[in-house]
Amino acid sequence: MSTAPARTYKDAIDALNTLQSNAATLEAVRATGLLNPNAIPEMIDYLRRVDLEPPQLNDLNVIHITGTKGKGSASAFTDSILRTARPGWKTGLYTSPHLVAVRERIRINGEPLSEEDFTRYFFEVWDLLQKNSKCEAVTAPFMPNYFRFLTLMAFYTFKQLKVDAAILEVGIGGRSDSTNIVPKPVVTGITALGYDHTRILGNKLSQIANQKAGIYKEGVPALTVEQLEEGMSELRNCATEQGASQFTIVDSLPNTTALGLAGAHQRSNAALAVQLAHMFLTITDPSYSHMSNPNTSVAASTPQSRSVIEPLRSLPTSFLDGLKNAHWPGRCQTVLDPQQEGTKWFLDGAHTRESLECCLEWFVSPAIGLPDSPVSEGYPIRVLIFNCTSGRSGDEFLKAILQKIEEQLTKYGSPEKKEDFFAKVIFCSNVTYTSGNFKSDLTSVAMSTTDDTHLKTQREIEAAWNKLVATYSGTVHVLPAIEDAVREARKTPNVNVLVTGSLHLVGGVMEVAGLADRALSPKA
Repeated sequence: MSTAPARTYKDAIDALNTLQSNAATLEAVRATGLLNPNAIPEMIDYLRRVDLEPPQLNDLNVIHITGTKGKGSASAFTDSILRTARPGWKTGLYTSPHLVAVRERIRINGEPLSEEDFTRYFFEVWDLLQKNSKCEAVTAPFMPNYFRFLTLMAFYTFKQLKVDAAILEVGIGGRSDSTNIVPKPVVTGITALGYDHTRILGNKLSQIANQKAGIYKEGVPALTVEQLEEGMSELRNCATEQGASQFTIVDSLPNTTALGLAGAHQRSNAALAVQLAHMFLTITDPSYSHMSNPNTSVAASTPQSRSVIEPLRSLPTSFLDGLKNAHWPGRCQTVLDPQQEGTKWFLDGAHTRESLECCLEWFVSPAIGLPDSPVSEGYPIRVLIFNCTSGRSGDEFLKAILQKIEEQLTKYGSPEKKEDFFAKVIFCSNVTYTSGNFKSDLTSVAMSTTDDTHLKTQREIEAAWNKLVATYSGTVHVLPAIEDAVREARKTPNVNVLVTGSLHLVGGVMEVAGLADRALSPKA
């Protein structure tokens, strides 16, 4: 009697890719400007079909994090702190998107699931959904979409592995997000708010804040970093209406605190992570002796109060080490080219105006994209590889890039002009290879085939660049694939290449430029 061949990691990825929503479907959702009102009941229905109930998710000891920019970094900082402070614990981390391999999204003790474990848990969830076919939520498709499936798989994996803590990063928004079915997380936090996914979340900061604040829960501490008042007011109101045990505003860490992630903006994300970890351990671990700091005594703080919590003055060594050793690839990251000496890659998946400003603040600074001295000679020339996905404003993003370059050049007394800061500018699609194919893990059916074939988005970005920089003396390239862009960048020796505008773009560059081993490993 023959047995069925063992299912492989490739089989899992191929099956997962069948759950992606195509470009037409995504555009229809954007056009309505509405979130699915049945999103949470549908997700709960899927959860029950994999033999789990929402209250069981409380056993995972969840730290739930959202925001417009920095939520992934804050999640990575939090995970690193907990792993260092409690080395005997098992931590789970769920984030999105991935850079090179889908299994990066689900991590145990900081490491992505192995291909073997990913395949095992993937098909256990897949088979349960196929077996338990009854759908209580009549509006739900039989199989969940790509992100919902991976969220289900994360919950299932963390439950099977009995994690001591689970850090969940929201996908989009918060209120209707697939991760928002945990009845009572231990603590919740919101990073900096900004304008992204506005066709779905709203074009006012208060509307965006309302969606993000959907993760605040009754009886659970609600944290946030400093926000503009329009957003802060809405967060505060939501914390009150939803019965949060306290509403706490976290101040940034001082410049003297060493961080594993580059960029001044990371001090805010790190400070939130410190307070999330501190509050989490205070609530869950009786052995935890928290630091002596009058500003951390927030138990009496009410959701109505505006209690600004300064950074913990006396961080234990484990917290300091956790911050210093945090690793989150593709965010303000510098990687030496393994194939071409003298070439450096500067990778940042910034995809909002605010995050692009942070990216350029980092890149246009001494010893990064600028020489140590304004009069230094022989400094590498600079190349920009840029893309933005459909629904985002390339014109607005380029304006933000140029404005921040100008501000930084003035700040550091550089004689350079913003118009000539990059010697070469490359706009490309997110297609991985010149052949028109994707790496399986990077396959995206969300790209319009028409847009892909004619490079419509990239041509629009090129036109915007030419209008904004009418006197540009460098060269502009519009290329169909990431592999083409990497090849073009490498034509110039001794070059600094900034890759930004999309995490999908950054991940594709890591793959085709051979940077993945160096970029993804914290030891590299």
